[in-house]
Amino acid sequence: MAKSPETEHPLKAFGWAARDTSGTFSPFKFSRRETGEYDVQFKVLYCGVCHSDLHMVKNEWGFTQYPIVPGHEIVGVVTEVGSKVKKVKVGDKVGVGCLVGSCRKCDQCANDLENYCPKQILTYSFPDVDGTLTYGGYSDLMVATEHFIIRWPENLPLDAGAPLLCAGITTYSPLRHFGLDKPGLNVGVVGLGGLGHVAVKFAKAFGTKVTVISTSLSKKEEAISKLGADHFLVSRDPEQMQTAAGTLDGIIDTVSATHPIVPLLSLLKPHGKLVLVGAPEKPLELPAFPLIQGRKIVAGSAIGGIKETQEMVDFAAKHNILPDIELIPIDYINTAMERLLKADVKYRFVIDIANSLKSE
Repeated sequence: MAKSPETEHPLKAFGWAARDTSGTFSPFKFSRRETGEYDVQFKVLYCGVCHSDLHMVKNEWGFTQYPIVPGHEIVGVVTEVGSKVKKVKVGDKVGVGCLVGSCRKCDQCANDLENYCPKQILTYSFPDVDGTLTYGGYSDLMVATEHFIIRWPENLPLDAGAPLLCAGITTYSPLRHFGLDKPGLNVGVVGLGGLGHVAVKFAKAFGTKVTVISTSLSKKEEAISKLGADHFLVSRDPEQMQTAAGTLDGIIDTVSATHPIVPLLSLLKPHGKLVLVGAPEKPLELPAFPLIQGRKIVAGSAIGGIKETQEMVDFAAKHNILPDIELIPIDYINTAMERLLKADVKYRFVIDIANSLKSE
């Protein structure tokens, strides 16, 4: 008979879990593996709440395994290291993002693209190498292989910095990969939520001119005055969209709700790129002509490899790029999820694990 989550591993752990598609959280006792020779154990201090957590707890993508302890924007302090660990030591600040494993042998892994490894192991609700489920950062401690640990810069706040481990790398990586990181380029960002507001900050740090594209005029002041965007477009305003046609070199589309993308393609210059990083449930409608007529590209991008994630965190520390967060206690998580569903957060919830998670 399979062991229970509480007894399958030697280390006692505690967190909050959802147990079915209602997505309702409650306290949860489980266990973590012992710190192996290449492992790092750390006390979780903060964990960001990502929109993926909401999709996953409700099984909207169809592969959730319950009980689920979400959280893949995890930061804390090292409490134990394995005998062969060289990257960090006890007392160091560290982070873990969306990945805790990959095959480390394929072409993708060899090129520091573990995020595209066919055998990648996600940080939560995913089978680990031993067949047990992975559990994420809505919990008191983590054990992860050294390779997947991110060293945390001394001058980067842990709480506000935590969402960089998903929202940060998800937007930094496509800006870099698709060459939208050159000063003077015109870059669009669709959606001003957890991902979008960080995309604006990175794009500005690269020296590009940023246009925020949103369905809501109410976000204009925030986008321009607070986040430093250069222009703001209301995507539901045909006149504004027409005026801006053919002006953008690339667009990062962060929206995870179903939305039309043909109007976005019209904003691109010839050879422009529309990169999707949000994951709507329903398939997109994509006619061929808008692509053919300007040799335009629709692409996707998923997080980033470990080397690039470290580079992104270091870049954020150097340029003082921090997500805008609302710090919450763990027992607020059910309310936070309801608010996230309504986009009622500016712009990322972060759970104060250290000060609010108390085992029963």
